[in-house]
Amino acid sequence: MRRTSRHLIRLLATGLCLAQLAGQGLAETRPAKELFGGAKLPSQGQAAPFGSYAKGCMGGAVALPTDGPTWQAMRLSRNRRWGNPEMISLLERFSRDAASLGWGTGILVGDISQPRGGPMLFGHASHQIGLDADVWFTPKPAEPLSPQQREDMPFTSMLDKSKFLTVDTRRWSDTHARVVMQAASYPQVERVFVNPAIKKKLCETWRGDRSNLGKVRPIYGHDEHFHIRIGCTEGATGCKPQAAVGQGDGCDKSLAWWFTDEPWAKPKTDPNAKPVKPRQVMLSDLPRACAAVLAAPANVAGQEMVAAYSAAGAVPVPAQNIEAIIANAQSLPEIGPLPRPRPFD
Repeated sequence: MRRTSRHLIRLLATGLCLAQLAGQGLAETRPAKELFGGAKLPSQGQAAPFGSYAKGCMGGAVALPTDGPTWQAMRLSRNRRWGNPEMISLLERFSRDAASLGWGTGILVGDISQPRGGPMLFGHASHQIGLDADVWFTPKPAEPLSPQQREDMPFTSMLDKSKFLTVDTRRWSDTHARVVMQAASYPQVERVFVNPAIKKKLCETWRGDRSNLGKVRPIYGHDEHFHIRIGCTEGATGCKPQAAVGQGDGCDKSLAWWFTDEPWAKPKTDPNAKPVKPRQVMLSDLPRACAAVLAAPANVAGQEMVAAYSAAGAVPVPAQNIEAIIANAQSLPEIGPLPRPRPFD
């Protein structure tokens, strides 16, 4: 552990020096999402999460292989199948368990994290430290999907869109419930995020062991996929844990709140107030270690995995340093303002 700490200190010093050399006009005038979104390969060194799930970065990431016996990675062009080794190991185990429950031939895996974690150009506020992963509510088909099919295949919502927060019973099945509860069963999993309607459905219909039902948390969206979150890994002193889930199965007032008007009401605004442009998250807003993660040499061992799909247009050529990352960063569409905060999570 001492050797690892000395190595991280050296990386941090190197990263801060490089950030200074890049100058305030580079690293500190570009949003952090552009810097981390431009990194195409992970950093060298031992795997380590820094910061919190929604404000951090990740060193030493590994990639989920695009294809496995019981999984396939989706939306390869996003280059977001990188995570902490414990997250990748869990997904591989979960994929086998899901297949054994009758979930097709395994799972379809969506976003995990960027190669060095950090804020994303679009799509997520979390997924920044390699300990979050999305799994589609669509089983892996028997025939492997091509790279293009993985880009184009539509999501399938579990909701009846003609009714307010109601699960579509023509799509939802007992197998869906078993798969979600299987994800929640692993000790390292702290939360499984689903749509409030899906949580309600589980509360009403789950007849098995309910001791892990409290880990299944209601959240905006998440009707087309569910989100698995594991806790800070052992020895990761730079990782900021989330508060523990409360006692009980979560089928209480914290769930009932989602079926009131409050979560969906538009925030009150002053019509006379001048519009304020949201402040971008900068590199200096993240944990100090993230400068070192961003500036660290690339782990080229992952380059073959990236290059295998670059011919199909799935991922661009990797950038190797801060200057190249800044120069090659591409702005992508925003998803709009984040939903209102939730009082129970």
